[in-house]
Amino acid sequence: MEKLEDLESFLMNVDKISQLVEDLRSSDVEVQQKAMANVDCYIGALDEPCRTKVNKTKINTNPPLQSYSSQQNESPENFMKMMERDAEDRRVRRAAQERKATALKDKGNEAFAQEDYETAAKFYSDGLAELRDMQPLYTNRAQAYIKLGKYKEAISDCEWALKCNESCIKAYLHMGKAYLGLKKYNEARNCFEKIREIEPVKMEMVKEYLSRVDLEEERERQEINARQEFDKGERKATAVPQLLEKLSVPDQMPLYYCGGLEILSQALTDCTGQTLFRLNNGFSIINSNGTVRRCLSQKTNDPDSHKLCASVLKLWRVICCGNDENKRMLMTCPVARQAIVQLVTSEHVAVGNESLAVLCLYSQTPHGRHLAIESLNLPMLVKNLMACISRPKQLQENKAVKILESFAGENKFCVRLRSELTDSVIVPVTTILRNISTSNKHVLPSLISALGCMARDDVICHKLAHDTECWTTFLTVIKHCCAPEYNEILYPILGLIINISTITSPVIQAHAVSLCECCLGLLRDNDGGIITRATGVLSTVLPQSSEAIQHVIQGEVVGTMRRLLKGTGRTVTKYAIKTLTVCTAVSHLARGELVKSDKKLSILRHLLSSSCDEMVLGNAALCLAHCLELDGVATHLLGSDIVLLLLRRAAGDAKRTAVQQNAAIALGKLCRSEPRHVNKLRELHGLEILHSCLKLIS
Repeated sequence: MEKLEDLESFLMNVDKISQLVEDLRSSDVEVQQKAMANVDCYIGALDEPCRTKVNKTKINTNPPLQSYSSQQNESPENFMKMMERDAEDRRVRRAAQERKATALKDKGNEAFAQEDYETAAKFYSDGLAELRDMQPLYTNRAQAYIKLGKYKEAISDCEWALKCNESCIKAYLHMGKAYLGLKKYNEARNCFEKIREIEPVKMEMVKEYLSRVDLEEERERQEINARQEFDKGERKATAVPQLLEKLSVPDQMPLYYCGGLEILSQALTDCTGQTLFRLNNGFSIINSNGTVRRCLSQKTNDPDSHKLCASVLKLWRVICCGNDENKRMLMTCPVARQAIVQLVTSEHVAVGNESLAVLCLYSQTPHGRHLAIESLNLPMLVKNLMACISRPKQLQENKAVKILESFAGENKFCVRLRSELTDSVIVPVTTILRNISTSNKHVLPSLISALGCMARDDVICHKLAHDTECWTTFLTVIKHCCAPEYNEILYPILGLIINISTITSPVIQAHAVSLCECCLGLLRDNDGGIITRATGVLSTVLPQSSEAIQHVIQGEVVGTMRRLLKGTGRTVTKYAIKTLTVCTAVSHLARGELVKSDKKLSILRHLLSSSCDEMVLGNAALCLAHCLELDGVATHLLGSDIVLLLLRRAAGDAKRTAVQQNAAIALGKLCRSEPRHVNKLRELHGLEILHSCLKLIS
């Protein structure tokens, strides 16, 4: 379609044809003849070589008798065949056009991938010449136009794409980018918001683009204000360009530049100064200076060079503090990106501190973290931060671990570390954890927390679960930290083990007995948090090792779990009932110990009646089913509310089908072991309920 009127005209033609067909099928001969004449006129109009809004069709009101005769011989069936042939011809032409347009689109995509945007746009245009309503051609050409800075053309293409598909996400995305290029911020926001309306699942992407709009609008506002201040001749505003001019003088002594940078840092006290630094090519002046580059690369041990290096890092920190555009500009400088990472481990304390200060500045905001993650050598950065953590004498470990912890919470950070996880993370972390002392114990909880954040990534978690050195170190830490003064380390390491051990691994299986033995000892701790997490480790490690299960049963774990279930802690209840269920599933001895201490299974019945946690309910029903396999247990439950409790859970609407399934299985075992429970079941119409639950039981 070239114009919207074409679509309207097409719809009108459809209505006309429908009416003609209806008239041709009429039983009235006069209506048929009139329709036949109209058909002849309509087909003649289709052969017009050009479009016109003036109706030039002439109807012969006195046709020859032979014409009437031929029209009368025409039947509705012949007309329909003619229309079908016409439709088939159009379908064939359409298919040929689609093939040509698709081939041109593919060529355009190849050119776009090679960053030849002019050629890409031409191919897309040629494709549209073949097929005017192919939406991907419009959005692809819009993307090419954006790369070429042709924002208005891109917006026009996006509008046409939306006429082809009003829910086209790419059209709104590229239109938003084009409006942003034109500095029409409200229009850009509206486009990105429209994406959220159409596909709410793209919320994170929309937030990122909306943040980009805010940053661009703020940048423009800063630059307008800075230029106004400079035009007024304000002293602070004019001082920045003057200082930059002096610093642009080449081949001076390090102290010359050091003094100039110190004065410049003091002059950049507000956003105006920071913006003027950027507008006056400050980044290029500093980073292209040969003396500055040499000191940043640490190619000299001259004390003056160290001072200059610290001054440059301080300047970077000052100009980027609170200024997102300057943060972005700094990350575009290769010299800065390399220096910030390498200088973290500088032997010169002031240089190392300033480098950490710059990284800390980036780690404090989502935008700053995104810039650093996209720009810096992350494996090298993590190694250097680990080196700082392992050297507490320089008092840099607190800053280093906070930076690491902030970055570890970002998904992209974890993804980029996957391939080099062993060298950059596992080796340095295990080295540090094997050397716990009073001098570094204050920083280890944050280090373990950072590792826990990384373990949220599935790939990293899988690698940690299968790393022998990792689990050997975990055992060492647990044994070393049994004393109360190390509880702050023990608590996070147990939490980390719980999360990682959800993955089945032969390495975990090999360490299961030792881990569980350590946790049995921790169950006697006075700290409730340590007891809870030790129980959590048992609940995740025991399912991987039957040997470990037998070991903990001999260690009286059943009685301990029963005592824990009498408490009110929701988390410890979840861990304890799972541990008890795992033990009773494989051990006749564990079932016997539980029943011996609680013949009516009051603890399990209490959980079934009062818990709101579906994991707890499912495990309680399953543990009960295990115990019902013992002789006499079902008889002891006569007169209790067990049938009602199980029936209620079997008929419930739990999200986890395991709750219904386990309750139904337990109820079946109860009635089979003691038929007298069937009477109660009938009173409650339980047979019908159980029948509906059979589909849940494999």
